[in-house]
Amino acid sequence: MKALELIKIGSDLLKQKEVPSYLLDSEILLSKTLRKSREELLINLDIEINQKSYLKFKEYLLRRSKKEPIAYILEEKEFWSKNFNINQSTLIPRPETELLVNKLVKIFKEKKISILDIGTGSGCIILSLIGELKRSNGVGIDISKEAIIVAKKNAFKHKLFNRVKFFNRSLSCVFNKKFDLIVSNPPYIETKDIKNLNQDIKNYEPRIALDGGNDGLDLIKKVIYKTKEILKINGTLALEIGNKQFRKVSKILINNNFKIEFRIKDYRDNIRCIIAKKLK
Repeated sequence: MKALELIKIGSDLLKQKEVPSYLLDSEILLSKTLRKSREELLINLDIEINQKSYLKFKEYLLRRSKKEPIAYILEEKEFWSKNFNINQSTLIPRPETELLVNKLVKIFKEKKISILDIGTGSGCIILSLIGELKRSNGVGIDISKEAIIVAKKNAFKHKLFNRVKFFNRSLSCVFNKKFDLIVSNPPYIETKDIKNLNQDIKNYEPRIALDGGNDGLDLIKKVIYKTKEILKINGTLALEIGNKQFRKVSKILINNNFKIEFRIKDYRDNIRCIIAKKLK
């Protein structure tokens, strides 16, 4: 069977299962099966596909038809123009988080700073920052052992392992230093809203990285309170938040001696990130 025929079979199946990007996903999954780029596949649609590859492609299609995110099937996701290893122990990196990275790179370009990433997951945030801020170093922590394994693999993959250390720790751990910048994309979805998320999110992404408690602020508050202890005076805290949480989070920050310096909107014009300075 030729590649073109398989793409058609795949896209028809995914369309039937109401996968929105059915044609693109079929092309991407066949590319992964054949270990070729999508571009290379599309200019060689007449190649014959052997039985082993056909069965592997069917396996990928079945997973995608059940709404498993394609990033988990591929076991990687592009972020900040780099490919990061991911699996179901890590949140899938989002484009909105790149907006936060972009702003922080602009703020700290050419500076030498120490960075802490709380809830690091795949490590995509801190590794992207360290990759751009050539004189800086950092630490990433996560309560998931599996996520830390992934983050360490990404550090080696991007040749940054000598400037970033990852630890399986909770926020209650003791730090023996203070940081210039603390960044976090904590869970911020209200518990009652988890059931309303898309299937590909609620059924596959780690709940521990999504569920922010009854008001969505449980982990955000913990990050802010811990940051007071381990952030240098005039240091920076950068938080990703839910799209209706700006006022509440701002109030918590101000009440804890932080000054709001920047607010970052996502592509839908919602405030999704806050950058604040510790005053004392």
